[in-house]
Amino acid sequence: MTAPPVVTRPVGRVRTSPGWRDAIGVLTWTSLLVVVALWVGDGELRAFTGWTSALNSLGRLTGLVAADLLLIQVLLMARIPVVERVYGQDVLARRHRLVGFTSLNLMLAHVLLITIGYAGLDSKNVLVEAWDLVVQYPGMLLALVATGLLLMVAVTSVRKARRRLRYESWHLLHLYAYLGAGLALPHQLWTGQEFLTHRAATLYWWSLWIAAAGAVLVYRVGLPVYRTLRHDLRVTHVVQERPGVVSVWMAGRDLHRLPVAAGRFFTWRFLAGPGWTRGHPYSLSAAPTGTTLRITVKDLGDGSRAVARLRPGCRVLFEGPYGRLHSGVRTRPKVTLLAGGIGITPLRALLEDLPQQPGDTTLVYRARAEQDVIFRSEIEQLARASGATVHVVLGQRVRDRESWLPQYAGHLSDADALVRLVPDIAEHDVYICGATGWMEAAKAAALQAGVPARNVHDERFSW
Repeated sequence: MTAPPVVTRPVGRVRTSPGWRDAIGVLTWTSLLVVVALWVGDGELRAFTGWTSALNSLGRLTGLVAADLLLIQVLLMARIPVVERVYGQDVLARRHRLVGFTSLNLMLAHVLLITIGYAGLDSKNVLVEAWDLVVQYPGMLLALVATGLLLMVAVTSVRKARRRLRYESWHLLHLYAYLGAGLALPHQLWTGQEFLTHRAATLYWWSLWIAAAGAVLVYRVGLPVYRTLRHDLRVTHVVQERPGVVSVWMAGRDLHRLPVAAGRFFTWRFLAGPGWTRGHPYSLSAAPTGTTLRITVKDLGDGSRAVARLRPGCRVLFEGPYGRLHSGVRTRPKVTLLAGGIGITPLRALLEDLPQQPGDTTLVYRARAEQDVIFRSEIEQLARASGATVHVVLGQRVRDRESWLPQYAGHLSDADALVRLVPDIAEHDVYICGATGWMEAAKAAALQAGVPARNVHDERFSW
């Protein structure tokens, strides 16, 4: 079955004011300053008169900051639209990871400092004191379970452990972080009197908890359910682009009202039998037309193989759209699209969607061999219509260094090779998509070629 003809009719533009990034940063740091101010206002500095009281006071501070960071961590990945548009999912994921590990370390410091401090006050062995704290103080057993769950999430998020887990298994384990955050709340309310010592503290902590819980319920649950029901997305047909790569065409109701643009991605679930609960992030591989969406999937395991067996009429659950790899982040007239392998999918959609004059856009498409090239005819058609320049670069990657180049061009530096293909690239916005290592090499080449960092746009699904 042949694919529908290419329709160059972008549905809309996605833009967010740059001021939002500063505002979000200010709010984040302000929340931490508020926590410290509440701690100081509660007279904790006066506790530094002896080592046991000082340890207990520091333990309370680390616990308060850990709790604040835990809720910030939840908010970072709550898929709040304005936050997601400002940073993109890969940047948010890296910040979520940094904040998460910092929060966990402070939580462990809180446990250690409080236990040692109380043991000193009670003249008890540290292990005996730890046991007494767990069994005698309200909410402590739940807090212990919460700490264990957060430790499990942290351990499985270490890169070596992450690479050993299937995506679905890692994602399922990661959801326990929400349970851990919830189980920590009773301890904070029953034992942590710093949360409820005066009206300002009570208002602050309840507001933050309600904001975090509300964001998750609205944006991680409510909005995806609403959009899935509202648009009733169904598979219309599946096209094999080449062995191991298929495109899935979908149609639905009032898709012109979906705030989507070429280059963005969704998390997809297809109701086609076992495994439907596992969500997978796939970018649009064609500009949305208002009536259809298309994704293109390479067989990489973890459920992607099942996509080729989808049948017309299969219902689709989706979350999104997400991502910053769209025309709304463009700031310059000229654009270079650097695609590696299956990373061509969002960039092929951008080639179709970007407003452009002849000569404005250059696509550099890296593939191992001619049989690995997908969308060849579509890309040629789009290039003829828009006046874009297309370079298809074939061959195995350079083996003796991290590079985006094929082996035959290994005598060139990565930046020199890029400048040979796009002489004025320093004046371009550059979009990059491909395997993680390849993207890093391509991004380094663009920066070395004179492209300012703010004009390099990339997004990845692994970190």
